[in-house]
Amino acid sequence: MTFEILTTERLLLRQLSPEIVEYVYANYSNEQLINFLGLENEEQLVIEKNKFEKGLTTFNKSFLYFQILDKSTEKIIGWCGFHTWYLDHFRAEIGYGLFDENFKNKGIMTETMQAVLEYGFHQMKLYRIEAFIGSYNIPSLKLVEKFGFTKEGILRNHYLKNNVMEDSVVYSLLQDEYNQ
Repeated sequence: MTFEILTTERLLLRQLSPEIVEYVYANYSNEQLINFLGLENEEQLVIEKNKFEKGLTTFNKSFLYFQILDKSTEKIIGWCGFHTWYLDHFRAEIGYGLFDENFKNKGIMTETMQAVLEYGFHQMKLYRIEAFIGSYNIPSLKLVEKFGFTKEGILRNHYLKNNVMEDSVVYSLLQDEYNQ
């Protein structure tokens, strides 16, 4: 299987779509899955397999992620992409994260977001990209503001995290705003 890879100055962004995920789960051994998904152990693989078995898409909703790989080592250091992609409405929710503390505060996510937003608006033909962020997540709030996302409001008790309901600050970026 060939993987689409976006390249930035320091990074490789390997695309994961439902078709790719279906292929790797059907054809890779557990050890290969752990390496491909950037997991640390079998316990993490069990969690990922459970997500896979519960289903990846519905009739009008899908996802498209990019694994973030350090270009010099090809080590998976994080992810960025669209985890709630409404195909019929040309909108998606963006999410992202870095796994390794050594790569934080180095502009990695800024470099990644630039490529992923470009891909979302121009290749996926999205019109609206949304971000739902915890009010305490200052680095994430600064990141979306850096790219011109507009704060729209707060969704109260929107996410359950560590058995506590949390609010989400809602941001969006529209295609015509991005293209300016």
